Amino acid sequence: MTSDTDFTGKTVLVVGGSSGIGNGIAHGFAQRGAKVHVWGTKPTAADYDPADGSDLAGLGYTCVDVGDPDAIEAAALPFKTLDVLVLCQGTVVYRRGEFERPGWDRVMAVNLDSLMHCGRKFHAQLAATQGSIIIVSSISGLKANVGNPAYAASKSGAISLTKTLGQAWAKDGIRVNGLAPGLVDTKLTKVTTEHPQRREGALRAIPQARMGTPADMAGAAIFLASPLASYVTGHTLIVDGGLSL
Repeated sequence: MTSDTDFTGKTVLVVGGSSGIGNGIAHGFAQRGAKVHVWGTKPTAADYDPADGSDLAGLGYTCVDVGDPDAIEAAALPFKTLDVLVLCQGTVVYRRGEFERPGWDRVMAVNLDSLMHCGRKFHAQLAATQGSIIIVSSISGLKANVGNPAYAASKSGAISLTKTLGQAWAKDGIRVNGLAPGLVDTKLTKVTTEHPQRREGALRAIPQARMGTPADMAGAAIFLASPLASYVTGHTLIVDGGLSL
């Protein structure tokens, strides 16, 4: 009997899959038999440092700056067919940089605008396979985020877009869902994880008393893309160890 989480013969593209959460999700699908390709921002896969949570072994790779809509349009399709599109791209600007136009514009372009551009690019392929899209947002989209207005607004927009595309594209056979991570130890959260007092305070706020891992996020993504979630549409699954409670 074939497992509902066996993706043998399936193709998966993880945008933002070069490190952190996206990389964990990419390997989660690969370990379950899928052919996985990732988009990242460095020129080649060899330019990534394993110390930053990058492991591109066994994954296809293309450099695409998703903050540029033209770059998305110009990028080659990684597979002839596509079963799962994971949109895990994300950036943040600290030191109140998001209150200024350059910071705001860049974060919104990467974290929100590119979701629509990528979804539109791969719509036809996903409709042909009756595939699914998984949008990775954040619990920051459910509340205020001190010092990062663009990050919070973009993630809130991602949650709303998940609902809207879930409704709009269901008729095409595409299931659109999302997951909202809490605190996960990645290069984007080093401002917290590498600061002992901040780290301790953050852990006190998490009922499970630990940070999430990329593998935790992969489990949620695999569920959402699998037949186990065949009747789940437009939903964003909170995966935060209880932090948002």
